[in-house]
Amino acid sequence: MSTQIVNMLDAKISLSKLIHALENGAASGFIIARNGTPVARLMPLEKAVPDRIKRIGVAKGRFNVPANLDKHNAQVQNLFEGN
Repeated sequence: MSTQIVNMLDAKISLSKLIHALENGAASGFIIARNGTPVARLMPLEKAVPDRIKRIGVAKGRFNVPANLDKHNAQVQNLFEGN
């Protein structure tokens, strides 16, 4: 796939179509030209990996969960419920 040159007016009018072509792989990029002179490049971004996938296990082994972690659950629940 070659990079297509699109004039500024056409890019303004059909931006959503250009973006769609990048998203579905129909185009690898566009060069935006003003008065026939290339001035900008429109390219797809690489797929981002969600943070939650990167973060799993990030703190593994850095702290110990205390055995009495749930000791005050009933008191906290009473405070939230106004009892």
